[in-house]
Amino acid sequence: MLVTVYGIFAIAATSRSAVQIATRFSDAPVAYTLSALAAVVYVLATVALALDSRRIAFIACSVELGGVLLVGAASLVVPQAFPDATVWSFFGLGYGFIPLVLPILGLWWLRRTA
Repeated sequence: MLVTVYGIFAIAATSRSAVQIATRFSDAPVAYTLSALAAVVYVLATVALALDSRRIAFIACSVELGGVLLVGAASLVVPQAFPDATVWSFFGLGYGFIPLVLPILGLWWLRRTA
């Protein structure tokens, strides 16, 4: 189930960032670059979890959690820096806070199954 949700987010984040960068990158370059970074992290986490590459999965989930926390906090403190939302803006508000919960579940699962 975890790999499936990560896969869905990998597809969603990759598609969203590709469209944003291709069509209107100059409108919000920081936000769209962060969306692309999130996409890379989701793809990496999906593949690592699916292949049971625990070290890479741990790193990807940790980077994801750090990104959600940092970008989430920055989007609240300096909202003008984010004229358009990223996957991680406002701690994943646009995605039902799943981006905040997902890395916690991923890290918990990795620890539980160690």
